[in-house]
Amino acid sequence: MPKILYIEDDPNNRALVRRILMAYDFDVEESDNAIDGIEKAKHYCPDLILMDISMPGMDGLTATTEIRNIDEISNITVIALTANAMEGDREMTLEAGCNGYISKPINVDTFIDEISAYL
Repeated sequence: MPKILYIEDDPNNRALVRRILMAYDFDVEESDNAIDGIEKAKHYCPDLILMDISMPGMDGLTATTEIRNIDEISNITVIALTANAMEGDREMTLEAGCNGYISKPINVDTFIDEISAYL
């Protein structure tokens, strides 16, 4: 069962993604902020991290850069899951170390296929 860590400050977004992932038997851990999410990544050792980009405090780009600098978790696949859809946003997420980008609102019909492709 693949393990996914979802770092997202919005409880409604976390609930939706958790329901979808758990319906497909993914093991889901959540964090509502980047600092806690980085600590959970160290202990949970997920197969994939879904990272919100716009969060108060440390944003998802900074958190991804931090993850890439921590040997024990640096190789975990990190996917930006964000409502940011301005020109250049995708490139910024990739430069920060994200392996991919999924726009919010998520498409519930294709979300599992997108996640599975990154695993």
